[in-house]
Amino acid sequence: MIAFLEFFTDYKSTFTFGLIYGLFALSTYASLASGVLSVAAASFGAVGGFTYARIRLDHDLGLGLGLLIGIGVGMATAIILSFVLLRLASHYVAMATIALVLITRVFIVNLPDLTGGANGISVPRQSSLWSVLAVTAVSLFIFWRLANSRYGMAAVTVREDPQAASTLGVDPRHVQRIGLLLSGGIGGVAGVLMADQLQFIGPNTFYIDLAFTMLAAVVLGGAYHWFGAIVGAMVFRFLPELLSEFIDDGHEIANGILLVIIMIYLPRGIVDPRRRKQRERPLWPPSRRSSSGPAIDEQPEAVLS
Repeated sequence: MIAFLEFFTDYKSTFTFGLIYGLFALSTYASLASGVLSVAAASFGAVGGFTYARIRLDHDLGLGLGLLIGIGVGMATAIILSFVLLRLASHYVAMATIALVLITRVFIVNLPDLTGGANGISVPRQSSLWSVLAVTAVSLFIFWRLANSRYGMAAVTVREDPQAASTLGVDPRHVQRIGLLLSGGIGGVAGVLMADQLQFIGPNTFYIDLAFTMLAAVVLGGAYHWFGAIVGAMVFRFLPELLSEFIDDGHEIANGILLVIIMIYLPRGIVDPRRRKQRERPLWPPSRRSSSGPAIDEQPEAVLS
């Protein structure tokens, strides 16, 4: 217990940012779960983070209201983008969202009155580890409830086979728009918390490296379960910190090697619901005779007849 408390104290900041990264990864998972490969979570975070920072400085905004504003602007951005993105094929959606992240940085640099331009903008901190943990817990509860809802089943069907979903009466575009809407809301919240914890955001805070890292976190943690996003984000936050204690230089290379090994042996990610079902399945399936009834009792009857 004492060792755990010492570890928690030493890595408190890493754990806090791991949770925020987890929210970004959840934003990426929300669209991926409905079959839309998107890295727009970074742009949703930028919209939420810079909006919160500007209003916070001008009107002394509280964190709770800032989170609500982050959800609102993130979802508004997502719903506008959905009318363009969902007209594209899957791989073109990914390319379009990469371009979106690049364009977002251009807007940030060229709107200095709102974003501080190339110099960025400073924000006084309001959040703590516990407030970030509470927001993450609420987000996970929402994803848990959605996974067991009609939307969750429709999203899985659309992701696996959109044509089959259409045959079953599910509108794939409507389901994917809801996925993007959810992605925008969670991304906006993550952006607000990122800005508040860093106390400074600039053009490179929500850039392409964040977008690709969060996509890799979802793939590593498990793209078929909502909790995999949190696990993958934690691995990406803690692995460099832990390896830096043993390796002075080149720990990023070691990170890459370890991640490749994990992906080879766990291709569906660390959290894989199918692996758990396989473990629960009996090693030897019940024989037809034993499953069909009391075969031992039937044989004497046949002999007697």
